[in-house]
Amino acid sequence: MALTYNISDLAREFDLTTRAMRFYEDMGLLAPQRCGPGARTRVYSGRDRTRLKLTLRAKRLGLSLSEAKEIIDMYDSPRDTGAQLEKFLLVIGAHQKQLEDQMADLQANLDELKVHQREARALLAKSISKNDAKK
Repeated sequence: MALTYNISDLAREFDLTTRAMRFYEDMGLLAPQRCGPGARTRVYSGRDRTRLKLTLRAKRLGLSLSEAKEIIDMYDSPRDTGAQLEKFLLVIGAHQKQLEDQMADLQANLDELKVHQREARALLAKSISKNDAKK
């Protein structure tokens, strides 16, 4: 029999809330089976666990949930692996470019802050020396 998990098991394992798990289900990233009275109990498969793990990895990389779903869904289909890998590389390449642009913007901001700090320190030093001279 295949290993299954309930919502609490996976939430605990991946340090998530059950609300987050239900959100991932609503987004189509997870598809647990339903059982019990009124089909209220979620039963997650090993496939769901793997999809959750890949979703969280994609989030750590900064991908959106829709990008993560698109990539993960590609691996579920029996299509050409080359096309899947090309799509994956395209998505992460675009994200890498975005991060590099953000890093360049941050570095420019840091450089500008350093200039203002030097100018303020120089003005402060002049102010202090003028006050000392007046005494």
